[in-house]
This record gives sequence, C-alpha cells and structure tokens, in this order.
Amino acid sequence: MKRSPHTPNTQHTQHTPRSPRPFRLGVAVATLAALAALTACGGGGDSSSSTDDDLRTGATLDVAIPSAVFAPKEEVATYAVADAEGYFAAEKLKVDVLNTDGSVAAVQAVASGSADIAPADAGAVLAAREKGIPVKAVGGLVRNWPWRMAVLPDSDINAPADLKGRKVGVISLASGSAIYARAYAADAGLDPAGDVELLPVGVGAQALSALEDGKVDVLALYTQAYATIENTGTEFRYLDNSAAFQGIRSLTFAVTEMTLKEKKDVVTAYLRASYRALLFSAVNPRAAMRDGYRAFPQLLTGKKADDRIGDDTKTLQAWIDTAVPPTGAPDGFKDWGAISDQEWNRTVAYTRTSGQITKDVDLAELWDDSLLDGANDFDSAAVVEKAKAAKP
Repeated sequence: MKRSPHTPNTQHTQHTPRSPRPFRLGVAVATLAALAALTACGGGGDSSSSTDDDLRTGATLDVAIPSAVFAPKEEVATYAVADAEGYFAAEKLKVDVLNTDGSVAAVQAVASGSADIAPADAGAVLAAREKGIPVKAVGGLVRNWPWRMAVLPDSDINAPADLKGRKVGVISLASGSAIYARAYAADAGLDPAGDVELLPVGVGAQALSALEDGKVDVLALYTQAYATIENTGTEFRYLDNSAAFQGIRSLTFAVTEMTLKEKKDVVTAYLRASYRALLFSAVNPRAAMRDGYRAFPQLLTGKKADDRIGDDTKTLQAWIDTAVPPTGAPDGFKDWGAISDQEWNRTVAYTRTSGQITKDVDLAELWDDSLLDGANDFDSAAVVEKAKAAKP
C-alpha cells in the first residue's frame, strides 16, 4: 500500500534530555507486580485512546535509553537528530530521555511508568512478557546483530569452546551484553552458569582496562562500543558468531499495553520522528553527530566539536550500520521498524537458549505492528535531501 507523504507542522517545541539518572534493578519489583495485576484486572479502562487532538495541543513522552551514559548511538541517531532537525517539533512532541542500566532496567522503567517507551533488547522484552509484565514491542530499531566477542590479539582464546573457565566482561548484568554472553556460551556447548563467569566492566576505557589488566579474558560488547575503543588505536581480535545468531533482532521499541492504548497516536508520531531521524543519520552521520553534541554536550568531554567529530562519527556510523539495511542506498530504505515472523522466531529461540525465557511466546501478545504504517508515513526523499544539504 502506497503511503502518502507526511506533511510536518513546523511549530517549534522545546526538547531537553533529563540529567542522567540511572534506573536501578530491583527498584520496580513491587511496581511491576502491581502493574501486571492491574492489567490483568483491566486497569486503565476509564482512559481513552489518544487522538490527533493530542498532537495538535502537544504531547510529552519520556524515553528510557538502555545505557547509563550517553554515547554516539541510538540517542544521537534518533533523539538528538529528531530534536535538532525539527522532526519532534513537526509532531508537536516534547521528548525527554533518561538513562537506565541496560535493557532489562529500561523495560522495567517503561513497565513502572518511569518512561513511556524504550529501545530495549528484544530478549529483555520477551523475558518481561513471560513474567506477566504487560509490555509490547511496537517497532524494530537495530536489525543487524551487533554483539561480538573480542580478545586482545595475543590471547590464547581462539574459538568459542575456549571460553570454558574464563571470565567474560559484560556491560552490566542487566544489559543485552550479559544475555549475549550466556547465549554464546550455550551455543558453544558450555554451561552458561557454570563454565563462564560474567563480570560487569562497562564500556570504553573501563572495559579496555579490565581486559588489558587480566580482570577478564574476553569482552562481550556491541560494535559501536568496540569502535569507540578502536578509535584510541587499540586492536581487537574477534571470535566468530555462529549461524545461530543470524536474523536475531536486538534493540526494539517497547511500551506497555496501557500506553499503546492511551497514547497510540503519540507513540506513532514518536516512531515516525525517530525513523526520519535515523534516515537523516544514515545519509549524513557527521551532521547527525553535530546534532548529538547539541543535545548532549557532555559527549564533547570538554573538547571542541571539530576535535572529536572524526572519531565520534566513526563510532556513530558503526551503530547506524546495525540499524539500517545492510545493502542498498538510504533513499531506497523503507518499511522502518518491520520485524518478520521468522526474525521473531529466531529471536525467541535465542532468548530461550540464553535462559531468559523458558517457553515459546505468543507473538500476538508480544508484537503489535499496527503503528508502522503511520510511522512510515513521511517523505523519505525530503529527509534525504535535507540531510545531503546539512553541514557535514
């Protein structure tokens, strides 16, 4: 079905990120139980769904970022660019972002009401759903598997089976990094609970130090995180991912059933703005990174933008490569957010292998793609033209 171009409203709306405020694991346990019970009892039945009137009068969304610090990744390519290039303003959206300690914590923030939506690891969404937490995936983001195992060039670890008895550095025990590490071990025929030890090391210099000092033997990070470290001149040797990791989805936008019901049009508008921003970023990542500095000046670490832009753009590009089709030109990208049943089935199988879930999940309960026609309702050519004209 051919989509009509989305005509933006250019009214200016102010958008500011919250100061980093990690949402910790364990805080929301009682809240999650209460929320699950409320949904089971039909909670929220007195509320009506949002309409276009909500967008005309303005709407606010809180977005949980699945990392404790801001970096050149989804918060730049979607939030910062959508803010700076007027895509939120076109939707009359005021969007705030908050940090969380990984995807599990991001989903908890959404479920507890601390945030409205989060780009969280699909496995974390599946695990929450199995526990009775009423969250739903509404749009894909990272489509190309981003996780890799890396060692120093002189390491004696050469194959997945060599991880037995080793320490694996993960971002946090609440992140997709830990999920991947367990699945990787299981895929190698190892016991994820007994044959490997997971240690939180964060990202960047902290993770590299843990590897170089021998506190961990291998890192389990995503491609963008490695790119940040490699910008310093460090070299890694990567272990192979088996075919079992092909076609698995990673970051996926998730909301609660209540938010989907009450703010359907607002969430659709947010997705549309985010996908427009992602397309802009794919065309001109350097301009996108400058937008990132405006939204998150802490990314500059006290330096001038021109002194950081080269390395940071490489880092951002590494993330963008995970979120756009692996082939073709940006002006041909389409069907933003789509996830096929085959991809979901592979993701479910992966999540079971990693021990996050114990049984198959009913996709009708987990996945709602009803917003994607509206989320794709924008003029791609106009976005591409704007991005090409932007200062690199």
